[in-house]
Amino acid sequence: MPLHTRIFIGMLTGLVLGLVARYGLGPGPTLTWIVQNVALPLGQVFLRMIFMVVVPLVVSALALGVADIGDLSKFRSVGLKVFFFTLLFTSIAVLVGVGFANLFQPGIGLGDEARKALMTALQMPDAALKVEQAHQAKGLAQVLLDFIPKNPFFEAVNAFEGGLVPLMFFALMMGVGMLTVGPVKAAPLKSVLESIYAVMLAIIGFAMKVAPIGVGGLIFAVAATLGLDVVVMLGKYALVVVGALAFQQFIVYGAAVALIARRSPLKFFADTREPMLTAFSTSSSAATLPTAMKTAVEQLKLPKPISDFVLTVGSTLNHHGTALYEGITVLFLAQFFGVHLSLGQQFYVVGMAILGGIGTAGVPGGSLPMIVVIMQSVGVPGAGIGVILGVDRILDMCRTTLNVTGDLAIATVVAHLEGPVDVPADGVAIRPDQN
Repeated sequence: MPLHTRIFIGMLTGLVLGLVARYGLGPGPTLTWIVQNVALPLGQVFLRMIFMVVVPLVVSALALGVADIGDLSKFRSVGLKVFFFTLLFTSIAVLVGVGFANLFQPGIGLGDEARKALMTALQMPDAALKVEQAHQAKGLAQVLLDFIPKNPFFEAVNAFEGGLVPLMFFALMMGVGMLTVGPVKAAPLKSVLESIYAVMLAIIGFAMKVAPIGVGGLIFAVAATLGLDVVVMLGKYALVVVGALAFQQFIVYGAAVALIARRSPLKFFADTREPMLTAFSTSSSAATLPTAMKTAVEQLKLPKPISDFVLTVGSTLNHHGTALYEGITVLFLAQFFGVHLSLGQQFYVVGMAILGGIGTAGVPGGSLPMIVVIMQSVGVPGAGIGVILGVDRILDMCRTTLNVTGDLAIATVVAHLEGPVDVPADGVAIRPDQN
């Protein structure tokens, strides 16, 4: 049985049993005991496996994401354009996500008593208060200086007490350093980071195998505490995410293809149906890469050197849908748990989500560690990720589709701006806008 089917069954089972327990037993010591001694421990096994890979995964992914731009020596002009449009579209995606979350506020509506009961049941401390006090004790200059770590190992140990942003800065600088010293000298370190990255992905794979049980336990705890309220709020959250993803896909990418690449958006989306369907079914940008590369050349008629470079780098570096999803999810959970985020904190979420577009693995479940990182940074309880796990899989399929479409849109735009570059055996240059 496919993993996403088992996760859905786990979610549904936990939801039904939680509602039965809620309305059958009623609030009381018996229900509390079941939640805290049966349901939550099952969920914590999954959560702890995710938490423990956060530091090594983020460091290796961010450093490699920057170092992998080493091909700029071959395509310096192409590389700069790819970096610019990746940053541009990722920023737009996160702003779209945060805008939708503020406009529709899917997490608003939970009463104070229900929220307190949920946080008590899930044994969540008031992390928001600690973060707020920490920010009040520092001036702006000190906060900015704290982005640069004195000791990255200390920040790694204290990552969940606000130390991950300096660690991310260190990882980015390590990637820049590897670019600077060149591929020969950087090869040993890059090999180690690639091994760490691969091992962390394997651990996420192990975690996803126990996800059906963990999701069932967490959803049981939430449903048993909140009743039908959680069903309504999760439905609103899922609709807002899908709406934001659709806006980015059809409005933002459609406009970019039409205005910059001078192509018909309708034909672009028709030509890219196969990789979009592959991305939706696999939830993996990496698994969709061969199909996307084939489509870029055969359907979009893009020059192969440009499309191969853009799509290869994009499968690691460019995760617009994931960044958008991270922004919405953090704001939804902040609303859900009553954590007020100031405008400055929301811009902080935007920045972290943009970095998350680089530091997120292109595999199913790869965005969960980064979401936990951003949540912890702004005072939203990290364990609250369990609230959205039940619907994460279907939304993962949707955001991966956006990731792949974004790669193809950037390839189309960059190829148009570069002009004819590929000369095949017959000697006829292929222009990117040639159909």
